[in-house]
Amino acid sequence: MATTAQGHTNVNPAFRTTAETYAALNDLIGTNKELVMENLVETYGDQGITGFLKMTGAITSGGSADQVEWFEASRRHKTIAWSALVGVTNDVVSLTIAATPINKYDVFMDAATGTRYIANASSTGTTVTLVPLDNNTVTNPAGTGELILLGNMYPQGSDQPSYFVESEVERKKNPFAIVKGRHQVTGSQATNIGWVNLGGGEYRWFMYAEGEARKRFEDQREMIMLFGEQNNNATGTANAAADLDPNLAGSDGYVTAVAAGGITISNANANPLDSFAEFDDLIMELDKQGAPSEYAMYLNRKQDLAIDDMLASGIATSVTAGLPGQFGAFNNDADMAVKLGFKSFTRGGYTFHKHDWKLLNDPTLLGASNYLQGAMVPLTTVADARTGIKAPALSMYYKEANGYSREMEHWVTGGGVLGHTNNGDAGKDVATFHYRSEIALVTRAANQHVIITG
Repeated sequence: MATTAQGHTNVNPAFRTTAETYAALNDLIGTNKELVMENLVETYGDQGITGFLKMTGAITSGGSADQVEWFEASRRHKTIAWSALVGVTNDVVSLTIAATPINKYDVFMDAATGTRYIANASSTGTTVTLVPLDNNTVTNPAGTGELILLGNMYPQGSDQPSYFVESEVERKKNPFAIVKGRHQVTGSQATNIGWVNLGGGEYRWFMYAEGEARKRFEDQREMIMLFGEQNNNATGTANAAADLDPNLAGSDGYVTAVAAGGITISNANANPLDSFAEFDDLIMELDKQGAPSEYAMYLNRKQDLAIDDMLASGIATSVTAGLPGQFGAFNNDADMAVKLGFKSFTRGGYTFHKHDWKLLNDPTLLGASNYLQGAMVPLTTVADARTGIKAPALSMYYKEANGYSREMEHWVTGGGVLGHTNNGDAGKDVATFHYRSEIALVTRAANQHVIITG
């Protein structure tokens, strides 16, 4: 280094040739555009599970009370169960029954043995005394059993019966269930643009999230209509279990109603319905319940395939008797039916239309359980016992009055976000989406419905 006359220092420059003195343009500003696909991949397909109630013909109607009430006719004839054999003296059989009006000369048949008896005395108590109708020596009946009331036979000159059986109408009720949901987005997130095209050139992610929240609410609402239960301790009386809020009436869903008053098919097999013998047993039970001739079957995939295999085995072995309509939906072409999978078949005068039920296949919902494998809904209308008005086997009611409906309410509150300035979220930098529904399911003639459990 040297000093010049003007006092300046003469600096000899030194140049570095190592790599750190250079920077690629992309390192500075990222000139290479990322290849981000804008389509949202539905990894699990269409995850919606709603539709069971609508597809089975359930109608929706408005209501303006805290519960839905309806009336169903009971059986015209009833069997009388006996719980104990009191004894047999001189061929007079004494049985313990529930308190039931019995007229002298009523004629009964032992449901197990076919032995006919006639009452030798009138009674309204818990004991009935019978003698063999043919006056032969009696064989002691079993300790428990059922008596079928055939009618009566009176001798000449006898009086009219002392007692009569009142026709019964059963009053049923189901409270409304209030189902609620919500979703929230901040003002910042409401304005952010994302990579994913949500449809129509919209890239704001919150719109997809809100749509998913609404669908999740609809799914959960339907599951409550299927599996809800009433609060049987609504008075708040203390019991062994933790008490529920006495203001929560609860509401019986479809599966609950059928489990209590309908037909439940369950056995140790992985597929409860996978043989003609089991179907025939079911058909005989449907006959007992006065069932209609057409049913919609909603099944999980395993049960669905089991029935396909059952029907296919019938074809392979020429066991097609009783299945005249099984190919009806396929131009009566067995090969086409096998290729496409059975959709409808007929046996014993009943037509069954089967359909897979997505709810039962989803591993995050009922697919995680072996409890329910399917349901069978009668495709019929049921006459109300009081009014005679006919209605579908399933009806979904919602609360409404004067144009205000609570079937599916949706509103937004916010502190100015997205233009919503409702007081509910005043001062908050959010928009809140609210969902609410007040509904009740009516399962008419539950005795004709079927659930298939594992």
